[in-house]
Amino acid sequence: MSYWRFMKAYLADQAKNLRGWRTPRKLVAFAVDDYANVRVASPSARQGMIDAGLNLSSQMDRYDALETRQDLEALFDVLDSVRDGRGKPAKFTAYALSANPDFARIRDDGDHYYPEAVTETFARLAAEQPEAYAGAWALWQEGRARGLIQPQCHGREHLNVELFEHKLRADAPDLRASLENDSLAAIGGDPAFPGVGFTHAFGLHDSASLSRHRDILADAFEQFEKVWGMRSTTFTPPAQQLHPSLYSDVEVAGTLSIDKPLRCARPMGDGSRRREVNRSGRQAGQRHLTVVRNVVFEPGKAMGFDPVDRAMQQVAAAFRWCKPAIISSHRVNFGGHLDETNREHGLNALRSLLEHITERWPEVEFVGVDEVVREMEKAA
Repeated sequence: MSYWRFMKAYLADQAKNLRGWRTPRKLVAFAVDDYANVRVASPSARQGMIDAGLNLSSQMDRYDALETRQDLEALFDVLDSVRDGRGKPAKFTAYALSANPDFARIRDDGDHYYPEAVTETFARLAAEQPEAYAGAWALWQEGRARGLIQPQCHGREHLNVELFEHKLRADAPDLRASLENDSLAAIGGDPAFPGVGFTHAFGLHDSASLSRHRDILADAFEQFEKVWGMRSTTFTPPAQQLHPSLYSDVEVAGTLSIDKPLRCARPMGDGSRRREVNRSGRQAGQRHLTVVRNVVFEPGKAMGFDPVDRAMQQVAAAFRWCKPAIISSHRVNFGGHLDETNREHGLNALRSLLEHITERWPEVEFVGVDEVVREMEKAA
């Protein structure tokens, strides 16, 4: 990294930690998106979509798949190998879904979207791919019991249902190729839904869609409690797309906080956008707490710098300003179902980061994002 690029990054790291809730404790929480989400079903499914003409060159389409037993075993080994100042292991807060598409039913119907509970997804794949998924759901529960991973709500499914049904009825080739392979990869948007990406579950182009978004959001929290056996303390929507009028619906669901970007422009559904600047803690006019991630760790993505060194710089900046280090990442960095070298690379980087953190700050505390929220709630 050049000197000027380093200085620009350094100043940005300091600036984003100036506002918001503070703590004298050195708290580290990993906020990792996309767990329980089906993207590419298997290596053969990926090849099937390539043969159908889809471009699967992006990081997500090359490497992202529902977490396997091997993925979880390897992840837990790394998290459990590094302990904080209290002797506790590192922990992933896994922002997870409660449902995936019911591919067979959708293909049979041809017009409508139907969800499949993630418990059914794991059971189905355990029967279809036992070498990868037999025992994966049970291992998920073991990891929770050991304090290594904690699910929090990431929505019902990682797709925009209205856009999905629009493309389904139009027999869009990209969606058809994915559905034929029980996957959701390389699917584009549509001119009828300007500004809405396929993975934007709550992406908005017209305020008329808000009613359906509200229903899906309520169902997301209800199904999350059924699937995961707990109420979610915090919530982040897919792609962090959420209309501000839905914040109250999150509050009604009993969720204490919403994970939001530091800065964004929210589409308001009437062609306009509203700028939003966020900080961790209680914000004016909102009953919920806000969580803002202040460290980026994406070891599987080529970003022009060493991911461990860059994450360490950001953790140092957070601690300098008495902020918890909330480390943003995605499941794809640690998955090996489509390519084992991807998992090996990501987990080696994760182990290195954890070791660097504990060496530099022996008093560090590894916590879940939900624990950070509870601490913020005490001070609010």
